[in-house]
Amino acid sequence: MTQQVRVKANAPDPHASSFREAFGTFLLSSGLLDRASIERAQRAASTTGERFDQVLTKLGLLSEGDLAISLGHYLNLPLHTPGGEPLQRLLADKLPASFVLQNRILPVRLDEAGLTLAVVDPLDQVPLDAVRFVTDHAIRHEIITPADFERAAEALYREAGGGAAEGPPSQGSEDPSEHDLQRLRDSASEAPVIRLVNQIIADAVDARASDIYIEPTVGALSVRFRVDGLLRVVHEVPARQRAAVISRIKILARLDIAERRLPQDGRVKLAIRGTDIDFRVATIPTADGETVTLRVLDRSRVRLEFPALGFDDDQITLLQRLTEQPNGIILVTGPTGSGKTTTLYTMLKHVNQPTVKIFTVEDPIEYQLQGISQVQVQPAIDLDFPTCLRAILRHHPDMILIGEIRDTETARIAVQASLTGHLVLSTLHTNSASETVTRLIDMGIEHFLLGSTLRGIIAQRLVRRLCPACSRPHADSDHLTARLCEEMPALQSRDAPDLRQPVGCEQCQSTGFRGQLSIAEIVIVDDGVRNLILQRTPAADIERLARTKGFISMYEDGLAKVWAGLTTIEEVLRVTHDV
Repeated sequence: MTQQVRVKANAPDPHASSFREAFGTFLLSSGLLDRASIERAQRAASTTGERFDQVLTKLGLLSEGDLAISLGHYLNLPLHTPGGEPLQRLLADKLPASFVLQNRILPVRLDEAGLTLAVVDPLDQVPLDAVRFVTDHAIRHEIITPADFERAAEALYREAGGGAAEGPPSQGSEDPSEHDLQRLRDSASEAPVIRLVNQIIADAVDARASDIYIEPTVGALSVRFRVDGLLRVVHEVPARQRAAVISRIKILARLDIAERRLPQDGRVKLAIRGTDIDFRVATIPTADGETVTLRVLDRSRVRLEFPALGFDDDQITLLQRLTEQPNGIILVTGPTGSGKTTTLYTMLKHVNQPTVKIFTVEDPIEYQLQGISQVQVQPAIDLDFPTCLRAILRHHPDMILIGEIRDTETARIAVQASLTGHLVLSTLHTNSASETVTRLIDMGIEHFLLGSTLRGIIAQRLVRRLCPACSRPHADSDHLTARLCEEMPALQSRDAPDLRQPVGCEQCQSTGFRGQLSIAEIVIVDDGVRNLILQRTPAADIERLARTKGFISMYEDGLAKVWAGLTTIEEVLRVTHDV
């Protein structure tokens, strides 16, 4: 039996230039490629932002088998060749088919030495870390070629979702090619479809879209982008290409193209204009066919600085006070897409230093922060928020970020963590800061526990920022000034107003707005607020007490942003009319 060797603890970053140079030197010294071929692949990888090892196969310089052997030698990993032992499903309860197929990690041996995994991509550490979390065995690794993985997975997991789904097609499947899986794969791999999907994704990134919606209609496929919080139609794809376009996206996200009756979730990383961008992909069957949504996570556009997010000096002081607490819970609330996670990351960046141990539990990991241990939730193997939190508490962290408190169990563990000396940051879906207490009590958290653990609540929304290149002074500045002062008298003590209105130019795609900024309200849970929580006082009374100590509502914070010429009164009303 081939000796098993554990993968390097610090696996190289496959996107780094150092990996391109080191692996290229290894290939040259091994005699597999000449210097001209290696330099050609390195230039292509540097230009496109794609991984150097993947470029080698795309350019036809190395076969998948030769690449697997080379990576195995480079990483000190043996090559797994199926057929040496009988195929059998291992740890099916902890490593279900959906996880194995999506991450291309095949459990091949379980003995007294531990669990051996055959992996297609040994440089992708996220699924490997997930397996470590849910198994009690020592983990060893081998590398397997994509072709060998597909054959083994087909034999082992076909009935569990790896092969063609049986049953009637979903409603709206009018294209005959949708009934033929192989024809569907072929059509999704045709050059025109690949170019169309690539163009849609590139256009979305260029437009600074946060979401791409691909929605089948009776006679076409509608493509819409969400830019700065608002939707716009950008493409109409002919109905004959509907199945191929959706299948192409599912192939990119490693989803089952044959499954059209159930929702699926996946992710994909693509190099767009030389920048690596992550996409969260979700599909759901509708009356007219499958709808696909891609969440665009462009880390290059995010600045984790409080002023860049729209917080003013007084708010920044409060946020910094909160992150300096030794324990307790800090919550950021608001609807989906209101910038909650970005605010939490910025708070973590403020306190991240070598003397502080920080863990995050996220679904997914949106931004990778150096010096912070980030854990990706993997529901397919029961690695959910509560399971991760219980494991993390054994590592004695100083701070824990929970991506979202979704249920009572997660909320209770967060409370317990704060009671045992940890500072916990998380998000929750509520309309205002004061209503958060009511929401947590409704989830089953006792009021006396909330009073002793809550340290602060931030509620926020995102408004569109006026384009700095084309906005102009407001045409009715005097009337608007009077209205703002009537709504918020405290504005009269500020600097002179700079009221502006949108115009539209090439930089903002004629919308008059470019980018977004936060409007927020912050409640500090001091002794007064704590007493009201213990007395089960309504949210309105908590807000009234907070006002006596300088509390400013989201609406009023929005008015201050209007006063400063950053946004418009219409934008503030759009996002705060229900608050």
